[in-house]
Amino acid sequence: MPGNILCFGEALIDFHSEGRDERGFPRSFVPFAGGAPANVAVAVARLGGNGAFAGMLGKDLFGDFLLDSLQQAGVDCAGVARTDEARTALAFVALDAHGERSFSFYRPPSADLLFRPEHFREDDFRQAAVFHVCSNSMTDPALAEATRDGMRRARQAGALVSFDLNLRPALWPDGVNARPEVWPALQLADVVKLSAEELDYLAVDGEEAVLEKLWQGKTRLLIITDGAKGLRWFHPDAEGEMPVFSVPAVDTTAAGDAFVGGLLHRLSTLDGNDRLDNLVGELPHLHATLRFAAACGALTVTRQGSFTAMPSESEVIQFMESFA
Repeated sequence: MPGNILCFGEALIDFHSEGRDERGFPRSFVPFAGGAPANVAVAVARLGGNGAFAGMLGKDLFGDFLLDSLQQAGVDCAGVARTDEARTALAFVALDAHGERSFSFYRPPSADLLFRPEHFREDDFRQAAVFHVCSNSMTDPALAEATRDGMRRARQAGALVSFDLNLRPALWPDGVNARPEVWPALQLADVVKLSAEELDYLAVDGEEAVLEKLWQGKTRLLIITDGAKGLRWFHPDAEGEMPVFSVPAVDTTAAGDAFVGGLLHRLSTLDGNDRLDNLVGELPHLHATLRFAAACGALTVTRQGSFTAMPSESEVIQFMESFA
């Protein structure tokens, strides 16, 4: 039986705008459970995998709502800690006519920023096949160190380590350059996922310099997504590109997280320290894995919300068959 896909970081409330008044302002905001790593854990669980989440929630109404939402989705929440020293983070999400989102965060100080290495449970690492994080848990120095500590401990336990940059500039303190803060985590990850915009952000010395720096670390598979334009993948010894699915978008909030969830769900079944090298050596298998992940992301954008938008495996397979 495959181990858990342990997702670490923030869970928060996404308040989605609904309706517009005569001046163009939202008439109301509706709460949805969200947060990038929490979304990935839910995506895995909805696909029938062993999704698990570790992070800090406030002892408040929103923290209760998030914990219940995770559990109702089938996510293992044994690694969730609670605190009354800060409130659960909030994000207000506005969508344009194409489903593209913009965020207004109400985060620092918030409960997720208070997670420390001692809050990790050793059992979680022993049970993990994959450990997944994103840069949202690197905006605070102490939390960033806890994130890197988790990545190192997961690697020592034999888990595959995944990093989705998922850069949200509004979460970073004014004047802080995120690049030197995220690179140590990027180099600790076996699997790295970037958007095309994030690759451009990192590529101050060119794309080849980004690749070289990743290969100097632990990375064996880099995936670059670019919405409906397709995706590219890179390995130290190979690279390629693939088309993806073009669908009308309702809400793109959780598209990247659904993609990552689908990817990790498939990668968690691979065995051995050279699992990624073997996957790249079997291109039909790699392409099938990436196509499945792309279908998860595409299907998600046709629905509103984050947790609520994640598809089941049967829905993803049916969706792919409709494009065959």
